[in-house]
Amino acid sequence: MAIAPQTRLTLPTADPASEGVDPARLERLYRVIEGHIAEGRYPGAQVAMARHGKLLAQRSFGEASVAHSTLAADDTMWLLYSQTKVVTAAAVWVLVEQGALTFGDRIADHVPEFAANSKGEITLHQVLTHQAGYPNARPGPEVWSDHALLRKVVADFELEWWPGSRVSYHGASAHWTCAVLIEAITGRDFREFIRSEVLDPLGIDDIQVGVPAAMQSRCADMHDRIDGKFQGLGSGSDAPLGERVNESAFREAGVPGGGGYATAAGMQAFYQMLAAGGTLNGTRLFSPRLIQWVTQNHTGDRVDEQFGFPMHRGLGPHVRSTTPNIRGLGSIAHPRTFGHGGAATSYSWADPDAGLSFTYLSNGRCDEPWHSRRLDQIANLAHAALVDR
Repeated sequence: MAIAPQTRLTLPTADPASEGVDPARLERLYRVIEGHIAEGRYPGAQVAMARHGKLLAQRSFGEASVAHSTLAADDTMWLLYSQTKVVTAAAVWVLVEQGALTFGDRIADHVPEFAANSKGEITLHQVLTHQAGYPNARPGPEVWSDHALLRKVVADFELEWWPGSRVSYHGASAHWTCAVLIEAITGRDFREFIRSEVLDPLGIDDIQVGVPAAMQSRCADMHDRIDGKFQGLGSGSDAPLGERVNESAFREAGVPGGGGYATAAGMQAFYQMLAAGGTLNGTRLFSPRLIQWVTQNHTGDRVDEQFGFPMHRGLGPHVRSTTPNIRGLGSIAHPRTFGHGGAATSYSWADPDAGLSFTYLSNGRCDEPWHSRRLDQIANLAHAALVDR
């Protein structure tokens, strides 16, 4: 399909059929998303698919902002929520490959005050695999612009259970810990480090962890459905500050576990790098061994208590593996498929065996069980479009 001229592209484009993807099956996927929007499930969405380093498909649907009647365009950037975690984790991977730390290091080896409240033995591996023991810790907006305070707040996190004894999704706490770790080791703002050491070397402008003011006009609003109508999330005057995700301060903060913004094509460039073993357009960011390690299943079939079934945690993304149920990657996915989702809205994944990757972004928080079913539906349609391996 034709790619809109305003789109900022990192990947070269190709016809889907030339890479073994059936255009008719892609149209089936698009019709399902159009149906969701027509049903009022969410205001807008964007998808992209890539294979073997080429962007095969990109399409935008519906509205980016209901309040401003702004149509979604291919250069619209969408709130990634927890998809941001893999991008932040990649900055940690850089430090591992530079020899500045190892996955077995204790956080307190680099942030000594983190040892408070019996946290001294927690390792980076436990943090990234959601076994650290403080899943519900959550700094407030006061740390967004005060990183000295951020370090103090993270160091004061309290254990809820003994590290390593359980697996439970650390929705905000793990990657705030990673942000503090990055800053402690490098002396640089974690957002600048992600930009300079991960995204800029790959030429990816359309992923932003900390959106500059000049780019914020491209950001889609996030919406809730209230009394049958879409409303900007956190737009009420009495809304908790933590939900005011449509505000400039949140977009600039670059919350490391849930505040990045991207286009679907931007995410496809990142996931094509992962699918190719750490290289994109001739630039090698990571070694193949590093990518193999971080995209392995490190938690086996242990149940993630947040979700009630195994999530097969890697050191950033999670992995399909072979259990009957999996979150967001598609039940028919190859067992080595890996990726991550964003709260009730989105998913990105890569199948390294096929060289295929896919991103689905939307801007309306959807309720369960419909949300999980539509994630599986969308992912399966994308997997089924690959007809020539």
